[in-house]
Amino acid sequence: MKKLLLILTLTFLTSLLFTTKAHAIEYPLNKPNNKIGIHILFDHELIPAAKLINSNGGDWGYVTIPIQAGDKDRVKWQKFMDIAKQYHVIPIVRLATEGDYFNNQVWRKPTSYDVIDFANFLNSLDWPVKNRYVIMFNEVNRADEWGGEANPAEYAELLSFAVTTFKSKTPDFFVISAGLDNAAPSQIPKFYNQYDYLRKMDAAVPGIFTQIDGLSSHSYPNPGFAQAPNTTSLMGVGSFFHEKQLTKTLSRKDLPVFITETGWSSEAVSDNLQLTYYEQTLDTIWNDDSIVAITPFLLQGSGGPFQKFSLTDASGNFSKIYSLIQNLAKIKGLPTLPASVLAAETSNPATNPNPPIRHFTTKKNPYPDVPVDAVILYSYKWLMHL
Repeated sequence: MKKLLLILTLTFLTSLLFTTKAHAIEYPLNKPNNKIGIHILFDHELIPAAKLINSNGGDWGYVTIPIQAGDKDRVKWQKFMDIAKQYHVIPIVRLATEGDYFNNQVWRKPTSYDVIDFANFLNSLDWPVKNRYVIMFNEVNRADEWGGEANPAEYAELLSFAVTTFKSKTPDFFVISAGLDNAAPSQIPKFYNQYDYLRKMDAAVPGIFTQIDGLSSHSYPNPGFAQAPNTTSLMGVGSFFHEKQLTKTLSRKDLPVFITETGWSSEAVSDNLQLTYYEQTLDTIWNDDSIVAITPFLLQGSGGPFQKFSLTDASGNFSKIYSLIQNLAKIKGLPTLPASVLAAETSNPATNPNPPIRHFTTKKNPYPDVPVDAVILYSYKWLMHL
């Protein structure tokens, strides 16, 4: 009797865990889309980013932001989502681990536990738009981004697991593969050329590119973050096109592209020449119908190691590239909104600058949300002690 009760209980709870809603992601290019965006590193940069990407006629631009495994602060990230809703910003959240405990020169290799934990946490948040864009880690064709040894088979398996895990929470999760280092040489296992890496991913998990929803590209002007715009270069600002064509050949699926990192180095290219390069690329190479978002790296370097890519200097002054992006003629994006957001939408922030934002207190919620998979585990332990 005890065994039968255990089986029936686990079967019922598991069915709850993997029950999905009738709706699913939407193809973002089927509606008016403001593809102009920016990459930020911290949540407090969201409002300055919104003022840049939604300027000059724009609305619902994109922001790419990383979230580390140890940074699952629900108050912080729900406030981020609420402000994104208020200022009409579409977040693209990139998963990250943290520096490896035993080797601080590399990022810890993520595990299936990380994926489950991220899925539970991000599903607990109210997002500003229906599609919940999530990038599965970063430049995984580099050893320092994958625990010290790049491994396309491991990443493909984890990516496939991530698709299943996130979609089991809600099919609104829009799963995007990691942007790769487009200048990485073939020095296995320290580096994989990105095209070889993509092929080995498909060889390890056939059809992996049919499972995901989008392709992240780090279309930097390499080598040296210094090259002129060139459509034929496999490691230039047009590398997204070659990545897209390869994954289409492997999968017969035409994946939408998210250029989540790009930009010229101010240490290698003068501001005036960068301005010329950006204007040329935006008018030609990045004027591609398959691109959903372009989020150059980076809004604020704050004087750190990424200052050479920053659109603001250490004192907060705007660069010429910032002004170029600010003055670009943009369109009003019309993403599908969740029902909760539709009900709260009353006006644009330009006419109502202080709409209500959710407030949290320090009082502990006596009835916290408990993930169904945790309920399964607790139920199993309880039944085993009957």
